[in-house]
Amino acid sequence: MEDSFLTLKTDSEGLYKEKGSKFLAFAYPVSDEYEVKEKLEALKKKYYDARHHCYAYILGKDQDIFRSNDDGEPNHSAGDPILGQIRSNNLSNVLIVVIRYFGGTKLGVGGLITAYKTAAAEAIEANEIITDIVTKTLKFQFEYLDMNDVMKLIKDYDLQIKKQDFDNICHLHLSIREALLDEVMGILDNIPSVKMLN
Repeated sequence: MEDSFLTLKTDSEGLYKEKGSKFLAFAYPVSDEYEVKEKLEALKKKYYDARHHCYAYILGKDQDIFRSNDDGEPNHSAGDPILGQIRSNNLSNVLIVVIRYFGGTKLGVGGLITAYKTAAAEAIEANEIITDIVTKTLKFQFEYLDMNDVMKLIKDYDLQIKKQDFDNICHLHLSIREALLDEVMGILDNIPSVKMLN
């Protein structure tokens, strides 16, 4: 099972100028639509005087959640070219926003497509493309007597503990690579006191 995807390492920026118009591009690694909304709101506050805040994003290892927005520019002249840049680099969990300051000269649809596409490409170019891994969180409880078995599993599979509470009944939240999920679950099933939690 393929459980990795390409994404951006960090935030980055790009800039494209054409006939007095300035296109400021901002690229972000994001994990969900809530984060997309937060980034958009922050940029709209900071660049409140800009005429257009066009954007596109793709989420999920299968790139099945995506959206583009022209924000008042002619249909498909802004959001789609930005989305195209994310797709052509095969990226996911990425948001790119291109903010336009109008320079007084209309660029026409072709000129806009070039400008938004180039600004988005600049932001990607200024970043580093990395491979990320899809993880799932496993939440479970177990009796303290089974601590050694659970800790051995964590060590053997190099699992990341996200949250822990050790008492007579211990609670753990583990981050597990998706491809290892069934294997790890099989081992946990053989530890008598383990109970899965939602």
